[in-house]
Amino acid sequence: MPTLTEALTEESKKNAVVDDCMSLIDAEVGDKGGLTGLAIKAGYKAVQGVKPGFVRQAVSDLLPEFARALDPLYQEAKTQGRGVREHFTANGSRVADALLSITDDKAKRAKSAMVKGTYEKLRGSAKKNVEAAVPRLAAMLEKHAP
Repeated sequence: MPTLTEALTEESKKNAVVDDCMSLIDAEVGDKGGLTGLAIKAGYKAVQGVKPGFVRQAVSDLLPEFARALDPLYQEAKTQGRGVREHFTANGSRVADALLSITDDKAKRAKSAMVKGTYEKLRGSAKKNVEAAVPRLAAMLEKHAP
């Protein structure tokens, strides 16, 4: 059984996976409402303004690390005969922790003070927001790593 990293970063698939990740991020940010939603939307816009293609490049660069972090959950789903969507949704907190461990580390080492500051401001609500994105994430994973 291939690893999630192999399935998502294969050269013939990687661009489509990154495209779908960008659509997922845009949809999740767009769905946010209230004051927290305004902060998330403003932060996302600020990070997008760092330089053209910054977010897409970050997604592409982080994809292998995200896939490695999620692979244990992916393998659990496969060995238990469960769908990825079902397993990830049932383990949303673990999914969020795996992904946030990567972004926390990257934010600590970010060269851009604006990126670092924006991340720090939004980090408090990040786990809740990542958990909310798990169903979309799992559906995207099932599409590219059935």
